[in-house]
Amino acid sequence: MDRAELLEHLTEDILAYVMHGAFPENDLAAALKPDALDERFTEYELLLNLHFILTPELIEFVETLPRRVRTLNTETESVARRRRGTIDGKINWAATIKQRYAQNPGDRSVFVCENRTEDYDTAENLVFKRLIAIIYDTLREAEEYLRKDYAWVNERWNAPLINNLRRIVEQNVHVRRIRDPHAYEPTDRMLNTASESRHEIYRDAASLLKTHRKLFAGDREQLTSLLAETAITPDDDETLLELFVLFRCIATLEALQDTTTQFETIKTDRQEIARLEGQDESEIVVYHDNSARDRNLSFRPVPDESKRHLSRTEKVHTTGAAVANDYFTNRDLRTHTGRPDLIVIEIKHTADDRDYLITEVKNSTNRKTIQQGIKETLEYLAFLRDDGSFVYGDEAHNEDYFGDGWNGLLVIQDLAEETAALDEQDGQMKILQASELESQLSDVLAQLL
Repeated sequence: MDRAELLEHLTEDILAYVMHGAFPENDLAAALKPDALDERFTEYELLLNLHFILTPELIEFVETLPRRVRTLNTETESVARRRRGTIDGKINWAATIKQRYAQNPGDRSVFVCENRTEDYDTAENLVFKRLIAIIYDTLREAEEYLRKDYAWVNERWNAPLINNLRRIVEQNVHVRRIRDPHAYEPTDRMLNTASESRHEIYRDAASLLKTHRKLFAGDREQLTSLLAETAITPDDDETLLELFVLFRCIATLEALQDTTTQFETIKTDRQEIARLEGQDESEIVVYHDNSARDRNLSFRPVPDESKRHLSRTEKVHTTGAAVANDYFTNRDLRTHTGRPDLIVIEIKHTADDRDYLITEVKNSTNRKTIQQGIKETLEYLAFLRDDGSFVYGDEAHNEDYFGDGWNGLLVIQDLAEETAALDEQDGQMKILQASELESQLSDVLAQLL
């Protein structure tokens, strides 16, 4: 599968990916399901706001703020106050004479004075203030991403633009004088007023705020357009394939279990990406990027003491070679080094009954790389530990270090040559090509469920 095909599959799933990213030209939102998004993503609002502030229209709005913020309007009104013995402002003689005759006709120390005041809390300004508050708060929430060298930051929110916005929000006298809108503001009437303003800054602010409201209301057209323009996607094909496999696993599990998944945002420091809960105690947890240490799972290889039978390490190498030889017609294979990320699916049937699927991904058709992927998958299986104890195999009684043959899966890129079909693979693990996942991954997962 090429990059365009992978991106085509990463539609609503791509919203869960907030890591190193770039902006693809492909339309990622062809098959969005907006009705379920806000229920399935625990950080959905932040993610949606993050995508919202990356739109070209909003970036252009922020870029022109330093110039246009000077055109903010105020409403001027006259406030009349009764004074005794002093004059503050312009004397309203008609009101003064009326006031004197009403209280004490002989008291010439009473004056009614008028002062003109500027009101910043206009409907237009409240629309503007709400919009820049959304932008400012989202940038602040996304600070952990802004500190890093992410492509989407460099391409849109560069340091000068961020600093300009912060300076306007935090230091501009006119902006600071506008009160913070109430929770229900701006109202539809306020938005309409801003939309019909003579000043472009208010018309643009109203338009962007209306778009924002439609996004959070689940408007399909707006969500599709938003993701197509701003989707944060991985900028390397290896990670793209890993994500494709990850979400195919989740989608297949959902179909087999007839349930929906609760997603977490994929971050560098978070391991659990998705969870499916069944009846009673059953649950399925999916991990990505490193081992699932939050649930006491690890993959620590420990050299075995010299024994008459094969050690775990030796068994990995011998079994790996056998699996590779069974899969390829040409047996000329050599070793390769490297240890990429993996996907772990933990299936909890009951409190004491658990099973695992360890999935390694290799974005390659190179035989040496595939052989290395086989070796790594077997290593993960052989050294998988739960609370410090090996999950599979026992040197003293059982040498099934790799489970029952369905606990390890290697996903590779599509090959031009003929290879063994899934039902023809009798080894200690399985191998699928990227294009085979849609039709055959369910067969693998069904063995564990």
